[in-house]
Amino acid sequence: MKKCSHSAHHTMSELNITPLLDLAFVLLVIFIITTTPIVNDLDLNLPSASKRQKDPPRKANYVTVESSGRMYLNKKEVDLAELRETLVGLRVEDPDLSVIVRGDRKTKYRSIREVLDMLQQANVVKVDLATEPADQK
Repeated sequence: MKKCSHSAHHTMSELNITPLLDLAFVLLVIFIITTTPIVNDLDLNLPSASKRQKDPPRKANYVTVESSGRMYLNKKEVDLAELRETLVGLRVEDPDLSVIVRGDRKTKYRSIREVLDMLQQANVVKVDLATEPADQK
């Protein structure tokens, strides 16, 4: 005769929610810690924004170097000595002088370096190099 044991095959009819409550409390603590409280306990008189218009952008001077080595300052052909004299004169008139150096793709780096050295000798500190964005493929 076969004995049937019902105690070994009973189904679990209860749900253990202890791990679920632990997770809920951990999330609650994390949310409490990470939220910043709104603090308005000081009475301040904040300044108002001015309605002053922005200054117009300063005119940039362009030094262009062609692949052949010829140099132009604002579309006027110059050599290195003339470039230096002109830049010193422009800097005396405008101490906040800005210069953008543009070079052809095939220009030798030596020519660009000479222009940058000349700008340093003329004490021009706002110098940018003009580039074009790379093609997006």
